[in-house]
Amino acid sequence: MIKQVPNPLIEVHDLTVSYHTKPVLWNIDFSISKGQLVGIIGPNGAGKSTLLKSIMGLIEPQSGYVKIFDKNIDEIRDRVSYVPQRESVDWDFPASALDVVLMGRYSRKSWFKRYTKLDREIAFESLDKVNMKAFANRQISQLSGGQQQRVFLARALAQQTELYLMDEPFAGVDASTEESILQLLIKMTKEGKTILVVHHDLQTAFKYFDWMVMLNTSLIASCPSADAMTEEVIQNTYGGKLPLLSTISNLIKQKNLPIRE
Repeated sequence: MIKQVPNPLIEVHDLTVSYHTKPVLWNIDFSISKGQLVGIIGPNGAGKSTLLKSIMGLIEPQSGYVKIFDKNIDEIRDRVSYVPQRESVDWDFPASALDVVLMGRYSRKSWFKRYTKLDREIAFESLDKVNMKAFANRQISQLSGGQQQRVFLARALAQQTELYLMDEPFAGVDASTEESILQLLIKMTKEGKTILVVHHDLQTAFKYFDWMVMLNTSLIASCPSADAMTEEVIQNTYGGKLPLLSTISNLIKQKNLPIRE
């Protein structure tokens, strides 16, 4: 089920991406409207991270294009924040958590201009939003994986952009932290921000995301979450890669279950 939206903030059209001649994304075509919290869902190797990198212009497609605000990414990059997977970052770099978050203010500054009092206030506020203010002066190499992930989220928040692309932002964080961050993301969308999140937990996905992009090399569905919550869509997305598919499908429909049961 693929629903196009009028006046999209993001438009992905006939996008095909290959690594070493092997297609990772194949003829992807969907659109996202402003103010949505979007879950990008699919099995390992489905092309979820590649899709975010393609939207960011970090990967050159074989065909197709991406428009954001009806422009190419290079024209509006300062309006987009990107949170990569934690594993792709060199966490041995000698910097404090505050230093990392302040880097999110860099795009708003001229060359060699020092950080202002406002920059530092915004950085501390961003750390506070992810419950990391107490660790502001801690070296990032001394933080746990989940704490490092929250620092990178704070860095994205400090950029104060209109569109956020997040690749597995909840990897390594506990359930209560995930819940608090999801509530923060929901609040941001109510303020008009648009957020795309690569995510792996179907139960939290259907509970929190407004819109779902179901992916397995090709696009299975792009639609409101309620429309994606069918056994057919889940089966087509995961195929034989999801054990106990029918059991999980039934669990998803029981909305009052604990998130990680």
